[in-house]
Amino acid sequence: MMLDPLLLLLHVAGVVVWVGGMFFAYMCLRPEAATQLEPPPRLRLWRGVLARFFTWVWVAVAAVLASGLLLIGRAGFAAAPLNQHLMLLLGLVMMAIFVYVVFVPYAALARGVEGADWKGAGAALGRIRQLVGTNLVLGLLTIALATAGQLLG
Repeated sequence: MMLDPLLLLLHVAGVVVWVGGMFFAYMCLRPEAATQLEPPPRLRLWRGVLARFFTWVWVAVAAVLASGLLLIGRAGFAAAPLNQHLMLLLGLVMMAIFVYVVFVPYAALARGVEGADWKGAGAALGRIRQLVGTNLVLGLLTIALATAGQLLG
């Protein structure tokens, strides 16, 4: 089947963009920005960085969801191994968290930066940090299920 490798490539590329981006933002950019920048420029930086990143995450989410559903559907949902069902479940939870982040705390961050409400923007960024940390853990767990999860049976 020539389609399966292309779907898998699309799926893995989406995961790399999304989970890799979260890892970079959470583990590298966040701690350095906190030590280098005062709140106003730091919050403006995060607003811009997240706006760019979220555009790519929307594309990645669409790619991961579409390719994942096609891959599991081609094999048959009932015949799919447990790790694939768990990957789908975790992926849907991650997508729900992402949508919430964009429309609630990120929107509050953007409003806070626009209105120079640094305390409110900082609180929104703190909530985003927590949720991205959660999604990062879920993403890494999903990758573990994709690779070593076949041991589940």
